[in-house]
Amino acid sequence: MRHGESNFNTAGLVQGRGNLDQPEQQSILTTKGQAQAAAAGSALADLSFAAAYGSPLIRARQTAEIILAASTNPPPLQLHEGLYEINLPEWEGLTFEQVKAQFPDAYYKWRDAPHELSMGDLYPVRDLFAQAQTLWREILPRHQGETILLVGHSGINRALIATAMGLHPSHYHHLQKSNCGISVLNFTQSSDRELGFNVQLESLNLISHLSTLTGSALPSSRKGHVGPRILLVRHGETEWNRQTRFQGQIDVPLNSQGQDQARCAAEFLQSVPIHRAFSSPMLRPKETAEKILSYHPEVALDLLDDLKEISHGLWEGKFEHEIETEFPGELLRWQKTPGSVQMPEGENLQQVWQRVAQVWQYIVEATPPGETALVVAHDAVNKAILCQIFNLEPDSFWSFKQGNGGVSVIDYHNGGDLPPCLQTMNITTHLSGCVLDTTAAGAL
Repeated sequence: MRHGESNFNTAGLVQGRGNLDQPEQQSILTTKGQAQAAAAGSALADLSFAAAYGSPLIRARQTAEIILAASTNPPPLQLHEGLYEINLPEWEGLTFEQVKAQFPDAYYKWRDAPHELSMGDLYPVRDLFAQAQTLWREILPRHQGETILLVGHSGINRALIATAMGLHPSHYHHLQKSNCGISVLNFTQSSDRELGFNVQLESLNLISHLSTLTGSALPSSRKGHVGPRILLVRHGETEWNRQTRFQGQIDVPLNSQGQDQARCAAEFLQSVPIHRAFSSPMLRPKETAEKILSYHPEVALDLLDDLKEISHGLWEGKFEHEIETEFPGELLRWQKTPGSVQMPEGENLQQVWQRVAQVWQYIVEATPPGETALVVAHDAVNKAILCQIFNLEPDSFWSFKQGNGGVSVIDYHNGGDLPPCLQTMNITTHLSGCVLDTTAAGAL
């Protein structure tokens, strides 16, 4: 989690690490920031944390203390320098307009190639990513099988998520972190990754718990991202999802739970302006999209074949134990190296990547700057879209979770000279009221 709103935030000032030797000159929470932290504490109150780590900087420490005060059995707060914010000593206390005026070359380096920004011997973004990797190496082995809380800052939190997922520092601006936005990462031990763990990003930057304070359950666009906004939604649950039966391109409709999820997604998005809408033509996403558009009757639904779910071929209609019997070892490969699997008489992920890239480009180009498009598709398709935003290959397929009825938001810059920004991902709080994704975990 990122800290709540600070006085530097409201003034539009670069915070960084501030003056570590003079705490009275560091930024602190505003009254609104304290209220955000209290709302986050309420949202997390039902979770049991084995440990809690916070940045020693005052704004993050205050946030962590308020959050833990809402817990019935909170762990002690451990302040950790590995959660310090990015170090920008030449810019701290300035607005970004002042930075742009005084350090124009460095400003554009920060905007366009943040990993190349330098300040003397410092490379702020690259150094921050190294700091994040060091923190993960220290704390992950210590907390296997446990739930822990980290309270930091926008920059370090983005670096933590990015390093966990194996992203390059050039992706620093691809992720959004709002004040008191909650992200959830699930780690499993592995010998295959640099950190010794595989990771799934379950959700990113959830702010539904702040809606009474901010007026919206969706993050606002970053300054400069004035292009199209895409709402990416996975369809509601089907009976085959619930049974964990592979459905692929077999046209299974929503079950009653899926219809409820579609209705909840529709209510969640009813006040969000939607200017155009796209869906897979298959029943489950089409029904979900139609529910959402019932609150936007002026918007036509465009059905696109390339948004169809991955074809599982001969796996479709089968349970995992049946697939293992007929195709021994292939399910394990699908779980570990999905990019290497050719579905018998179906697709491989390279084919899905190709058609998804084409249809996604069409959608982005068909959505004018300042407008919002709704896209309703499937688990595999949505994962392919999210991977491609970060230039990830098919073997990273499992890095993102997509719950039934989950909502993600992607912003594009007008003209395309800045990368897309994943504002929030896999919001499912409108379905259960819980921060964690409790939707069906069935097959694709």
